[in-house]
Amino acid sequence: MVRVEAVGVCGSDTAYLRLGRIGNYVVEAPIVLGHEAAGVVSAVGEEVRNVAVGDRVAIEPGTPCYTCAECRAGRYHLCPDLQFLATPPFDGALQQFMTVDSRTLFVLPEAMTFEEGALLEPLSVGLWACRRAQLEPGDRVLVSGAGPVGLLAAAAALALGASEVTVTDLSEFRLGLARDLGCETELVGEAAGDRFDVLLECSGAPGALADGLHRLGQAGRAAVVGIAKDETVALPLPQLNPRELTISLVNRYAHTWPTAIALVASGRIKVAQLVTHRFELAETAAALMVGTTEHDSVKAVIYPNGVPATSGGTDAGGPR
Repeated sequence: MVRVEAVGVCGSDTAYLRLGRIGNYVVEAPIVLGHEAAGVVSAVGEEVRNVAVGDRVAIEPGTPCYTCAECRAGRYHLCPDLQFLATPPFDGALQQFMTVDSRTLFVLPEAMTFEEGALLEPLSVGLWACRRAQLEPGDRVLVSGAGPVGLLAAAAALALGASEVTVTDLSEFRLGLARDLGCETELVGEAAGDRFDVLLECSGAPGALADGLHRLGQAGRAAVVGIAKDETVALPLPQLNPRELTISLVNRYAHTWPTAIALVASGRIKVAQLVTHRFELAETAAALMVGTTEHDSVKAVIYPNGVPATSGGTDAGGPR
């Protein structure tokens, strides 16, 4: 059992609230949201050995069966029976206490905060995108979309040795955060025509994938992270085939938490600076919608057991 101390708000949480579905996942009954979580172990079962009461932990939100062919091959994130927090019909982490499979818990270093522990989840998406794109040290990387995942994918690419990372977005505020992370930036529509080795498409915006692929050089690699609203995406294959590009799709992650913890604990990736808003559990509705009402919102965090005094002020729905 974990006393939940911090839960990051993801765009999927907002989509379930507003639309009731994401692709084939449909909300058909009441559901608890939240899958970016960290807390303190408050009780353990008799056979638990990897964590103990009092451990500060991050929660990997997917619990696989551990026995199917995908799990045995190490691709547990593709387990057909995966139970993923806040994905219908499974409840999520927006509760004060929750029971989880202890194998999904990772002990946090003392210097790491619960906020940083919660943001290991979107950082894991960025790390997995880099792995799927076979990113190598020295690569020049283009990241389309400066949302939380795009920003963390860019940070991951830099930490893994990319020589240059360029982030594109429509928001000058978010591009400013990208520059703070050490990235080059472009406003969408102002492309300089540079060629890149790797594309991390994190926006899901119409045309973003095709535009990004056009900017890859010979043998370029792309990872598609953003989920497009349209079921079909048009690609100019006659122009892309001569460069023999590789396109990989991204579905969550696997084996990323130890790397994510090491990168954050060492200071090589600073996830906490993406947190712009903090909320009490009773303010969850406002937290889920802040991204649609505040232009300077990037990552909101909900505290099921109360916002720590060190997080700042107490104005409901605002930065703290």
